[in-house]
Amino acid sequence: MTHRVIGYVDGFNLYFGLRQAKLKAGYWLDIPQLLRRYLPRHASLCETRYFTSRVSTPADSRHRQTEYIEALASQPGLSIQYGKFMISPRTCRTCQSTWTVESEKMTDVNIAVRLLTDAMEDRFDVAMIVSADSDLVPPIEALRKHFPLKQVIVAFPPCRGSADLTRVAHEKRKISPDVIMQSQLPNTVVGLDGFPRVRPQEWI
Repeated sequence: MTHRVIGYVDGFNLYFGLRQAKLKAGYWLDIPQLLRRYLPRHASLCETRYFTSRVSTPADSRHRQTEYIEALASQPGLSIQYGKFMISPRTCRTCQSTWTVESEKMTDVNIAVRLLTDAMEDRFDVAMIVSADSDLVPPIEALRKHFPLKQVIVAFPPCRGSADLTRVAHEKRKISPDVIMQSQLPNTVVGLDGFPRVRPQEWI
């Protein structure tokens, strides 16, 4: 019997792990290919769900992210769900200088809702979650309680880990830099709109 797997990928948690590991050349990542390298035996990747938020500034970062997201969106079986960035004011208590800070919101909630909805609709036998965000512990615990026949694998990005997630998952994986570099998209990918998406020069 082949087990059905859905991948749930926390885009920013993965990105910051790659950045901390100094894997800029790995940013043009073919995520379904990456997940297939970590599947258990007798398992097939049915869908990949990628969770992210659109950056607004600076313009060059926004352009690189857009190229990547549109290249990624063209991969079969992959869907993208967006959260949002919240802009919060900050003030220095000493000098009273002010500035703004962007923080990414809703990804953990979106993953939790999608995970439990897919379980209720019986869309998978195994959920593979790529994240080290311990905020995902409660939905995994709920999944295990209400759907005891379903399995959860947590795959930690480079330079990331969580003892709490390890505790609640059935299995864990540690994504290696070598596998990241072996799981890259072609330098040019035709997007869903028919136009080419090109790996940014900064990521080569």
